[in-house]
Amino acid sequence: MAISMGGAGEGEPMGEMNTTPLIDVMLVLLIMFIITIPIQTHAVKLDLPPPNPNPTNVDPVFNTVNIDFLNTIYWNDQEVTLQQLDGYLTQIGQMDPDTQPELRLRPDALSRYEVVNQVMALAQKRGIAKMGFVGNEAYAG
Repeated sequence: MAISMGGAGEGEPMGEMNTTPLIDVMLVLLIMFIITIPIQTHAVKLDLPPPNPNPTNVDPVFNTVNIDFLNTIYWNDQEVTLQQLDGYLTQIGQMDPDTQPELRLRPDALSRYEVVNQVMALAQKRGIAKMGFVGNEAYAG
């Protein structure tokens, strides 16, 4: 009774190569390669403006436009209409952009987007150079 070893005939050597050690070596090399790769940092190069050497020239004056949940517009805590707001923004827009006071927009979370959009479009039409949103961190998440 003869035991066949997978060859074509009796007593012939096996023609298949044992690839298990080769795969083990390749896996070890792959792990070593992954470990030695430097961590890629994705950085964005920004050319920031130089700091102002004369900080006393910074104008701390700012104007606030609030829009509450009833879509009422407030200019520095005083209720105004869209036409009155247009007059205020026209006055600011006629100033030199370097000396313009900052316009801070604070819309309520329940205010209509249409009203907020009208105020932003009006500020853009009147040439407001400095505008920021205040309180948006409350709505994150």
